Amino acid sequence: MHIDVNNAFLSWSAVDLLNQGFGYDIRDSYAVIGGDEKTRRGVVLAKSPLAKKMGVQTGETLYSARKKCPALRTFPPNYLWYQKMSKNLFQLLSKYTCDIEVFSIDECFLDYGKVQSLYGDSYLFAQKIKDEIENTLGFTVNIGIANNKLCAKMASDFSKPNQIHTLYETEVREKMHPLPIGDLFGVGKKSSEKLKKIGIKTIGDLAHTTPEHLYPYFKNQSIKLIEMANGIDMSEVISTKEENKGISNSTTLEKDVTSKVELYQVLESISNNVALELRRQNKYTCVICVQLKDQYFRSYSHQKKLKNATNLTKEIFETSKFLLDEMWEGEPIRLVGIRLDHFTSTSLHQVSLFETVEKRDQDVTLERTLDSLKEKYGHRVIDTASLLDGKKVGFKKSRH
Repeated sequence: MHIDVNNAFLSWSAVDLLNQGFGYDIRDSYAVIGGDEKTRRGVVLAKSPLAKKMGVQTGETLYSARKKCPALRTFPPNYLWYQKMSKNLFQLLSKYTCDIEVFSIDECFLDYGKVQSLYGDSYLFAQKIKDEIENTLGFTVNIGIANNKLCAKMASDFSKPNQIHTLYETEVREKMHPLPIGDLFGVGKKSSEKLKKIGIKTIGDLAHTTPEHLYPYFKNQSIKLIEMANGIDMSEVISTKEENKGISNSTTLEKDVTSKVELYQVLESISNNVALELRRQNKYTCVICVQLKDQYFRSYSHQKKLKNATNLTKEIFETSKFLLDEMWEGEPIRLVGIRLDHFTSTSLHQVSLFETVEKRDQDVTLERTLDSLKEKYGHRVIDTASLLDGKKVGFKKSRH
C-alpha cells in the first residue's frame, strides 16, 4: 500500500488553525501556503482546491497567484507542526505493522502482505485506516493498493482526495497504459519531454517499445523504463528499523542549488564523511543511496546495488554522481544526502576490463594514508582540489 496525505501542507495548516479556534477551514476557501515574499521563498507551496480552480499553481510567485485570484489569502508554513503531524501519522500506522517505509514527510509504503492474515481483506483494511486517520488526526489520505511499490504509488494518484484505488497486475493495461507518459512514477519532466520527442506519448507506448529504440537516448536505463511502464518493480519496503543499521550523512544547503557542479561538490564532501565512518567500522557497503530534498521539502531517493562491495571514497562518490544524474531533473535542491546500507566485513573485488589490481590497491593505500592524517591532524588537514574549489557552496552538515 502507498499512503499519501492529501494536500499535506495546506491540510496540516488547516488542522493547526482549527485547533487554535480559527473561524473557518482554509481547505474550503481561496487559500495558499506561501513563503515570505520579501525573500526567495515568496512562492506558493500548497494551494486549496478553490485556488487551484482559479489557476493558481504550486511554485509560482504569490504576486502572480494574487493576480489570478484577488480573494486569495496566504498562510505561512509551519514546518515544526508538519513534522509533528507526519510523526502522528506514522505512529498511527505502526500500530498495525512495523513494515513501513517513510517515503517523504507526507507519504509512506506499507507492506500489507506480511500482516494480511491478521487484518483480512486489503481494501477493507485500507478503508479502516483511511477513516481512522481522518477521525483522529483531522486530515484525509489517498491509499493505493497493488502488488508492488511502483503500482501502489501510481494507484494512490489516480483521483483525489480521500480515495482508495487498486492497480493489480491484471489492471495495469486498463488503468495505467492509457495515462500520459509524464504520469509514470519515476519519469521526470526532462525524461518525459525526451520520450515525447521520439513518439512515446502514453505509458502504454513505452510499455510496448523496444530497448533498442530507447537506448540512444536513455542508455542502460532503457530496460528499466520499459519494465516500469509494464508495472514491474521488484524493490522491497525498507522499514525504519532496517534503515537505522546504515550509515548516512546529509547536508542542508544555505541556498537552493540548481548547478550540477555544485551538487557534485556537496556529494564529494558527503562521500568523504560516510566512507571514513565505514572504514572506521572495518565494513564495506553493498548499497549506495542518494537522497534529495527540493525547495518544496519534497524528499526522494535513488539507490544502486553494487557488484563489488566497497569502502573507498572515490567509488562511493562516483556511484553517487551516477545516481544524481539519473534522478535529478534540474529542480532547485535544498538538501543532499548519501546513505550506505547492506554491509559486509569483506570485499572480493572483481576487476573489470577497464581497471587493474595495481590501480585499485593504490587507491586503497591512498585512502588509508589520508585517514591516518585526518585522525592525527584533524579532518581539515587535507582535501581534494575539487572540494577546495567548492568551498563557495554554503551548507550545514547533519550527521546520522
